[in-house]
Amino acid sequence: MSIQTSSLPISTLPLSQILRPIPPVYDHAKIDSMICTLDRSSSSEDEPTELPPVDVIHIKSEKKGDMYFAFGGCHRLRAYQTRAERSGEEEMVRVRVLKGSRDMLRMYLGASVDRMLDE
Repeated sequence: MSIQTSSLPISTLPLSQILRPIPPVYDHAKIDSMICTLDRSSSSEDEPTELPPVDVIHIKSEKKGDMYFAFGGCHRLRAYQTRAERSGEEEMVRVRVLKGSRDMLRMYLGASVDRMLDE
């Protein structure tokens, strides 16, 4: 969670709709721990059963429609992806959605943003 998104409501998105244009570097022990958290059916107060929401930037592309980009939360997203691969079912990811613009996305992706949004 960031200062920009802390006041935004938590919602869910299908994992398949979240784009991660920057390749992550993983700590697999951390991912395994997060999968254990997601797999818990119930817990005491000190054992969570869900992961913190991932911040995503929502861009409306004229050609591609709604697009959601994540630049953080790589371990959480990988944990959801691993569960989806194991179960064969789509995972719903807890997110906080920040409305973005092409110019905002350009700060992260540079000139490649035009290619990503317009192809």
